[in-house]
Amino acid sequence: MNKTRLFKRSLLAVTVTLATQQAMAAGFQLNAQSATGLGRAFAGDAVIADNASVMARNPAAMALFDKMELSLGFESITTMIEVKDATYTGVGSISDTDDVGGTSVAPNIHLIVPVNDKFAWGVNAYTNFGTRTEFSDSYAASEYGGTTDVKSANFGLAGSYRLNEQLSFGAGLDIIYGQGTFKRSTSAVIQSATGIPQGTALVDIDKADGWAVGFNLGTVYELDENNRFGFGYHYSPEFTATDDKGQEITLPLPDIAEFSGFHKITDTSFAVHYSVQWIGWSAFDKIEMRKLDGALVGTSYDKQYQWQDGWHYSIGGTYYLNSDWTLRAGYMYDTSAQDELTSISVPDSDRQWLSAGFTYEIDDASNVDFGFTYLIGKDTKVNESVSLGAAGTSVSATTRADAILMGLQYSRSF
Repeated sequence: MNKTRLFKRSLLAVTVTLATQQAMAAGFQLNAQSATGLGRAFAGDAVIADNASVMARNPAAMALFDKMELSLGFESITTMIEVKDATYTGVGSISDTDDVGGTSVAPNIHLIVPVNDKFAWGVNAYTNFGTRTEFSDSYAASEYGGTTDVKSANFGLAGSYRLNEQLSFGAGLDIIYGQGTFKRSTSAVIQSATGIPQGTALVDIDKADGWAVGFNLGTVYELDENNRFGFGYHYSPEFTATDDKGQEITLPLPDIAEFSGFHKITDTSFAVHYSVQWIGWSAFDKIEMRKLDGALVGTSYDKQYQWQDGWHYSIGGTYYLNSDWTLRAGYMYDTSAQDELTSISVPDSDRQWLSAGFTYEIDDASNVDFGFTYLIGKDTKVNESVSLGAAGTSVSATTRADAILMGLQYSRSF
């Protein structure tokens, strides 16, 4: 009995770590700050400053406003995930599945308040990180499937200072709230190897949550009213979440840096804009799970992960059709965070973003934005294994993850 209990506790620690790593490696980062940005694949978003949502990418851009600005909206994210051609230890081929993904909604709100021609401050709430997949209870390789659901909310306070007509600086605090649900259970293969009944919970963490504090910095350089550049940097802290069973899961979040440019072509109604964003996924080296008294849960698990830094390259165009309508479109190439280690539970690959959107001016002080993106992934070969005592299993498959993102937003100046 003691041997079985030790096995279950050890496999719990390994599987929680596996579950969380999969969420991290699958591009845990979300671009959900604004519908405006979504409609141009977030090209130029650290410097365009067409509404208050720019403060989420670059606090220095608040210096570009001379009136109080409010933006609020939401983004819906629908993932279409396919796992096919899978082979599982002791079973052979297992059924394809295409219902792993789902739809989630990420709201956002941003407020910028200029104090004078030098200073401005702002507050906002949005999300930088999140992912969700849910496999059927009947999925044969249940120790690799199950449910992975990670959500976060970023509450920000920032200020900006205009040094002169060309140069502005900004800085802010990010208070991050995170919540995670991870569920995995034993398969028939594990039952035959250990005697633990099929369907026994290996991981049953429901809404583990916690808080962390980060910061952001930025600068804007204006050549003139039609040409400017921006740079923003977000420091993301190590994050600890606690469940109701008294366990702590600690994982690092990636830092993010972005360079953007905006150029309105003289004597035309067209502007071009672009961004290069770096996401520091290589900082994700290990996850430790501990009891609240500091003791490791199960056996010590300290594995080095082979994540790589991610990059976003985006370019877009804006056409100012008339005083009522602004049209925009963009393209992004988004590189995978996974390298040698891959996963079936939240598939990842290099992706392409095809985006379009518009702004409609309700009156001189308010407008509404709509943005749409079709995110195209690619087929990726995945191999995973868990080796613990007599219950070593492995799974290989081909995965693909596409997504549809839609955003709606209302903005007003005062």
